[in-house]
Amino acid sequence: MGKQKTFVGLAWTGKGKVTRRERFLAEMEAVLPWPELVALIEPKYAKAGRGRPPLGLEKMLRISVLSQRSGLGQPQTAGQD
Repeated sequence: MGKQKTFVGLAWTGKGKVTRRERFLAEMEAVLPWPELVALIEPKYAKAGRGRPPLGLEKMLRISVLSQRSGLGQPQTAGQD
């Protein structure tokens, strides 16, 4: 029995051109050493305790890189007002 295709899978198989966003994210993934950066920052990053839990370290690092690249502030990059 073959694996059943999903609607999303069918939509992506017909996709031809790679967008600028997809190209940039692929380049960022290939160029930046994420595990090494996370290991370097982790000892200084906020730990969960009282109050609001911190956002995941790798997610926050990626948001910071995107905000620096695009010239936006952190709230605009994260989708907050």
